Amino acid sequence: MKKLRYIILPCMMMLLASCAEEFIDLTPPAEITDEVYYTEAEHFKAGSNRFYTYLLTWEDQGIYSDHGSDLIGYDEDSEMQEYSRGQIQAQENDDYYSDAYEAIRDINLLLERAENYTGEESIEEYVAATKFHRAWQYFFLVQRFGGVPLITKSLTENSEELYAPRNSRYEVIAQIISDLDDAIAGLPTEQDISSDDKGKISKWAAMAFKADVLLHEATWLKYVGTSTDGDGVSYGAGSEGYDPTKIEPYLQEVVTLTKTVMEQGGYELWNYNDILDNLSHNFLFNLEGSGSNPAGLDKASNKEFILYSKYDFTYRQAGTLVSHVYQGRTKPSRKMMDMFLTTSGLPIDNPSSGFQGYTNPEDEFQNRDFRMRAYFTNHKYLGVIPTLENDPELRLDGTNKFGYFNSKFMSWKWGTDEAYRDTETESYDMPHIRLAEVYLMYAEALYELNGTLTDAQMNESINLVKERAGLPPLNNAFISNNNLDLLTEIRRERTIELYAEGATRFNDLKRWGIAEQELGQTIFGAVIEGTVYDNNPEVYKPDVYGYGEGTVETGVGQRNAIIVQPASIRNFSRDNYLFPLPTSQVNLVDELLQNPGY
Repeated sequence: MKKLRYIILPCMMMLLASCAEEFIDLTPPAEITDEVYYTEAEHFKAGSNRFYTYLLTWEDQGIYSDHGSDLIGYDEDSEMQEYSRGQIQAQENDDYYSDAYEAIRDINLLLERAENYTGEESIEEYVAATKFHRAWQYFFLVQRFGGVPLITKSLTENSEELYAPRNSRYEVIAQIISDLDDAIAGLPTEQDISSDDKGKISKWAAMAFKADVLLHEATWLKYVGTSTDGDGVSYGAGSEGYDPTKIEPYLQEVVTLTKTVMEQGGYELWNYNDILDNLSHNFLFNLEGSGSNPAGLDKASNKEFILYSKYDFTYRQAGTLVSHVYQGRTKPSRKMMDMFLTTSGLPIDNPSSGFQGYTNPEDEFQNRDFRMRAYFTNHKYLGVIPTLENDPELRLDGTNKFGYFNSKFMSWKWGTDEAYRDTETESYDMPHIRLAEVYLMYAEALYELNGTLTDAQMNESINLVKERAGLPPLNNAFISNNNLDLLTEIRRERTIELYAEGATRFNDLKRWGIAEQELGQTIFGAVIEGTVYDNNPEVYKPDVYGYGEGTVETGVGQRNAIIVQPASIRNFSRDNYLFPLPTSQVNLVDELLQNPGY
């Protein structure tokens, strides 16, 4: 006898504080059911509000921070490290699979009750928000697993859908797009959301998220195609609905959607470089009360976040190790450090770039993109470039494998050893989509459509992101005169700007069809050859590094650097573009078949 695939919850547990007393007064607890709960507009409001807790949270740092990607130099045994090395195995359970379907079950129940709602007060906004949340959950599943069972109604123990095969990714994407269209039609603009409700999903957030979905799928269709789909029979997720003619209209709609958000959303890049020592990219990501930065700015100053998980020191703290984990697990690799341009706008290997080399730890920070110092200087000396003299932790004695620190998403007071918030109490908001990403989606979609951008298009998108980073604008003459590649520069900006935000790096590498190439390379740390570490046992103890040194191309040619992970243990393949389904689910239902390669 087949067991049930999905958990059937006994009740919705939608009794948020705002309506709990009213609800309990109306119905004795023993008689509470989903059917009697959804009778008033307030019930739908409370129900849709609960779905915000299903967005990614600070407890999801393992997948949110791109831990284990080629940009990270930290090495440990973890799921994401194993994944990036192509060593992931099918496990019995995957909370990201089961939690998504539990959320979808709750969502479907609300939508069904909405169809029978007869009250006078409008529930349009709550239904629209719920459609958004269903799209969010399914897009997460598609990015992680590919095609999955598409369930759009609540199920009973006799429902045929419990034993159905997987739908193709293309069928799931079609449902996501449909839900987002409904969400866009019914949600308020950001300007119509009261200050007390900031953090709620707006029409512009739904547009930006739809652009994200469409850009992901257009580039997946273009660069990956059906290579991860299986044969449609043996893996059950096939290519039903695959249509490469959708690439161009998807990209065109990305341009339209992002342009609308850019022009009508009322959002602004959070740029206070003039009063924050060019460290906007640091303080934006630990922004709380006025004491969280030396300029006295609080969350009300942030008009850049479009879609985000809301936190508050009184009502919703992180509840997990945020600063501690980000300081350790997101230390950058050699590749990441060398990706930053100089203030000339040129890569560091260009003879005209003005790159200062690696002799001393502080040298490579000179004349560089502002984000490099904002992300990777130690908080104890925030605003000061770390040197061996002022920061003994730069000694390569085994405690620091690469000579760098991450300070993005870390809570600290300016220039002190004291945290603004103790770990687990951090309460800065978690961004999912912000204006800078919208600018970069617009630029990327235009390039994928036309193979170029006009100077005016660069000025209204990618150049705004570069300006805040202290970089000169791109234009076609500059690109031509310096033998640059525009697509490379667009992808460079996206990589640096969104570092450690979401699963952006993994998903980007896969949708561009280059994950096996980029994730298969050796990960290097600090440059040793020709630096103060070279033959200096006082500051560098090579015996503590198990993989030794290797030669890597740097901004000054080939040099020896510490090997964090050798290419020999990094075997990411096309099969690894998708995670395996949990075996507990596959074993329950014959028709639910595993992804290729597992």
